[in-house]
Amino acid sequence: MTGIEDQLREQAVDTALGRIRLQIGGAGSPIVFWPSLLMTGDMWHGVAGHLMVRRQVILVDPPGQGGSQPLTHPFSFDDCARCVADILDGLGIQRADFVGNSWGGMIGGTFAATFPDRVGRAVLMNCTAGKASLRQRIEFAILLQMAHWQGRIGPSLIRPVLKAFLGPTSMRERPDVVAHVRATVHDVNIASASWAVKSVVPRRPDQRELLSRIRTPVLVVGGAEDKTFPPRDAVAMADAIPGASVRVLDGVAHLSGLEDPALVSRLIEEFLDDGESGPTATG
Repeated sequence: MTGIEDQLREQAVDTALGRIRLQIGGAGSPIVFWPSLLMTGDMWHGVAGHLMVRRQVILVDPPGQGGSQPLTHPFSFDDCARCVADILDGLGIQRADFVGNSWGGMIGGTFAATFPDRVGRAVLMNCTAGKASLRQRIEFAILLQMAHWQGRIGPSLIRPVLKAFLGPTSMRERPDVVAHVRATVHDVNIASASWAVKSVVPRRPDQRELLSRIRTPVLVVGGAEDKTFPPRDAVAMADAIPGASVRVLDGVAHLSGLEDPALVSRLIEEFLDDGESGPTATG
């Protein structure tokens, strides 16, 4: 979608949650990017294209998704934070900034709280600090059951996924974004992704007490059109993190970095550059 694939190299790293596919490019202080459920590191291509001029970007296919090793069991958020640390260890990086969307945003909060010496600054996008609502648990249970019956997320299930991920602006004005979501969701390994969905939705913990321990600078970002985690969730998450700031972006929904990469990359760059010193790589 952005033509930067030839500027990225692939690498696989063994972690607590299996072998993880990474796309790495650029040079400078490193940023780890973790996407939403059902998405891969490809959702960050547009943002990475803007940032890799000055930064090293590390795009993660999360456990069980994309080119990463399929999942065969549920996991905890602590397992995911350990996975991030394992990725850094595998790349010889001591400390990195972190950008996450939805599942990635929640894991970014867990990682910042439990591995404070490994994270510089964190941008947590389109996520929440609380447990899944009853409505979310029911909706995702129905989606998974239908996907298992069909063996994939077929045409009849694409519409609810698009509704959860994209708002009216993207549906109306960004056909390339709609096509990207359709294609990525179509290729999902349901047997593997179902473990991730179950772990991130019905099993999701309330993280507010944990997030209160974060001492690294954090920016929480919400999409004005996000129906999955509306802006009030971003505000509540920022309230739980000492000193965190919050931004709500117009014209985007649940996949802000995919929907408006130019806007999101500027926001990330401004926030990360505000630090007195960037993270460092070793090895």
